[in-house]
Amino acid sequence: MAITVFLNLAIAAALLAFMYRQQAKHATFTVRVFTGLGLGVALGAGLQAAYGIAAPELKTTAEYLDIVGSGYVKLLQMIIMPLIMVSIVGAILKLKNATSLGKISALTIGTLMATTIVAAAIGILMAKLFGLTAVGMASNAAEVARGAYLQGKLGDAQAISLPSMLLSFIPANPFQDLTGARKTSTIAVVVFSIFIGMAATGIHDKKPDLFASFEHAVHVAHAIVMRIVTMVLRLTPYGVFALMAQMVATSSLADIVNLINFVLASYSALALMFVVHLSLVAAAGLNPLRHARKIFPVLAFAFTSRTSAGSIPMNVQTQTQRLGIPEGIANFAASFGATIGQNGCAGIYPAMLAVMIAPTVGIDPFTAGFILPLLAIVAIGSVGVAGVGGGATFAALIVLSSLNLPVALAGLLISIEPLIDMGRTALNVSGAITAGTLTSRVLGETDMAVFNSDAELTEESESKAA
Repeated sequence: MAITVFLNLAIAAALLAFMYRQQAKHATFTVRVFTGLGLGVALGAGLQAAYGIAAPELKTTAEYLDIVGSGYVKLLQMIIMPLIMVSIVGAILKLKNATSLGKISALTIGTLMATTIVAAAIGILMAKLFGLTAVGMASNAAEVARGAYLQGKLGDAQAISLPSMLLSFIPANPFQDLTGARKTSTIAVVVFSIFIGMAATGIHDKKPDLFASFEHAVHVAHAIVMRIVTMVLRLTPYGVFALMAQMVATSSLADIVNLINFVLASYSALALMFVVHLSLVAAAGLNPLRHARKIFPVLAFAFTSRTSAGSIPMNVQTQTQRLGIPEGIANFAASFGATIGQNGCAGIYPAMLAVMIAPTVGIDPFTAGFILPLLAIVAIGSVGVAGVGGGATFAALIVLSSLNLPVALAGLLISIEPLIDMGRTALNVSGAITAGTLTSRVLGETDMAVFNSDAELTEESESKAA
């Protein structure tokens, strides 16, 4: 087995070397991400075809590929909190008054919540069109175990209320939240950073020398953090390659075929909601096709990594350097979008599950008496959804338990959960970017010269941006 694993890794290394040559020749960032995505799919499919999904050689190879894929995700997670803090503090120092901060927050959160309700409605529509129902679905041992696990987590979901969730946004221990210890740590760091920024602006007139020193320190910290962001983001094509290869190699085609109706319904809903995002962008007076092309790399990473929170650094850079959105708005949108109003995980998925499971207890899910409460619960439950893999499950537990539906039936989808989660995460990130785009346009802050530029982020421009 050792020889075959070594051969597999040698092939992977050769593909990585090819991608490095692209980088050395200053191929555009989008081209390199496309290449990583395509090569990852090809390698993963080839490995599964050669060994079979249960082969130990495949498992061992996937573990080594995980060093590159998960290692890249961990590097991104490493810089999330420092990036949020220095960017938001720096942005507040540039704001003229607290009214601007209030407008940014209200517009960003309002857009996220509104689009999540629309996403839930689309999920209900697709469930109707594809005739989704859990009635008569058989379950295997893994699905039964997953159902039991979800039942065990039900108490945690039922204990959560909107007031308690909002209270969790307050950073009682900001140093703990800087480690990302809680599901709402991202928002807590945003809140803490707002207090630091507002406190600093408060001494602008009284102690101008101290304010100037602090402002300079923040500027230096921001420059260093952004340089780290640039260094890490250069690894994106390699991370996408490894994550995609691992995902394709370990995904069961038979399981996907068995639940193909749900897969098709889910991706139809995701595609339709993405069209809604582009329609909102067009309504704001921007070219939707240009917008879609510019955000593709971050969506590709979100798709392969399945982490909205881990996408924050690349999300912010995409908004600022490609879409012309001010850094303060970009950070608010990316940070709030990783926790509040996730269109895929908190909108489409829970709504589809509720419609699918309702008939098993004799409820007609296509009545106003069911749909209106469902949309309301989805909107409230979308506050505080974790921006990592598994957040959708937690959102589903909140919705299903609130409607008194059997949560264990959600375990029937365990075999295709990773495949569905990839699309959901990409839509979450698209929703966050859409919120930033609309907020920036409404406030008249978008740099149209940047948005209309056809320049791509090559290695040279990435270095200059840092």
